[in-house]
Amino acid sequence: MTDTPRILLIGSDGQVGWELRRTLAPVGQVIAASLSGQDGPSVDLTEPASVRRLFHETAPDAVVNAAAYTAVDKAESQPELAQAINGDALALIAELCTAPRIPVIHYSTDFVFSGITDHPYREDDPAEPRSVYGRTKLAGEQALLESGAPALVFRTAWVYGVRGSNFLLTMLNLFRERAELRIVDDQIGTPTWSRMLAEVTAQIAYRVFHGGLDIEGVKGLYHLTGAGATSWFGFAEAIREAAGSQCRLLPIPTSEYPAPAQRPAYSVLDTGHFRRTFGLALPDWRQSLALCLADLREQRPLMTSAAIAPK
Repeated sequence: MTDTPRILLIGSDGQVGWELRRTLAPVGQVIAASLSGQDGPSVDLTEPASVRRLFHETAPDAVVNAAAYTAVDKAESQPELAQAINGDALALIAELCTAPRIPVIHYSTDFVFSGITDHPYREDDPAEPRSVYGRTKLAGEQALLESGAPALVFRTAWVYGVRGSNFLLTMLNLFRERAELRIVDDQIGTPTWSRMLAEVTAQIAYRVFHGGLDIEGVKGLYHLTGAGATSWFGFAEAIREAAGSQCRLLPIPTSEYPAPAQRPAYSVLDTGHFRRTFGLALPDWRQSLALCLADLREQRPLMTSAAIAPK
């Protein structure tokens, strides 16, 4: 392995990609690619020629794909666009990485499951997505895994962080605007901090390039989330308590919050395979939330209202 690998990070401007730009820096030279091309080369995942040009011009030693079409409800009316980004682009990335044996790390989702279960999903449980988003993400991970490329696919869930559009930031904003909120209480999953995902990814990448980890021996599918589980209502309560907000929260069933895309009712992922393979502990989601909120207070000092002020 080269001493300074060239790591092509696709989707560098997303909430996970933004964190990866920092955590991957000690591993090698990070080439930050995004649709905007603001901090590096631009790439349009809906255009195969754009993806091929990116690989040709950057000549990466590794690829980390943090890009995805994540507008879950819009995907129901834009299935072709979701498939192009979440499915077809992954098939092309797999093609470009298979023969030269370029390591790939990619993120998938709990939406590949139906949610009709009462136990945490394992990697070998049947994937039965109920939404366009879930079906296109499943198509992408299957294309990558079936290609034989040296790939790690990390299924994750309920991702939040200090940037982008996510449940945490939405709640903090609404706490300042509303006296009462109705939150779904019958969907169960695991909140997962984008920083944790990025740090774990960087540790594994470091082992591949500098620690003697043979990616050919560990390639495959893994579940990667925080530890524990809660409902969206429970997540909102934890955010409210940590933020010191007085907003009243009311639990409601999914039936009272209709949306175009069907969500899994239960999508807790069993992370045992990941933990046994890589020997990494995954923090409880409450611990990660506390660290994320502390980080948010430092990064956004002007937001000193009750929304993020400590109790």
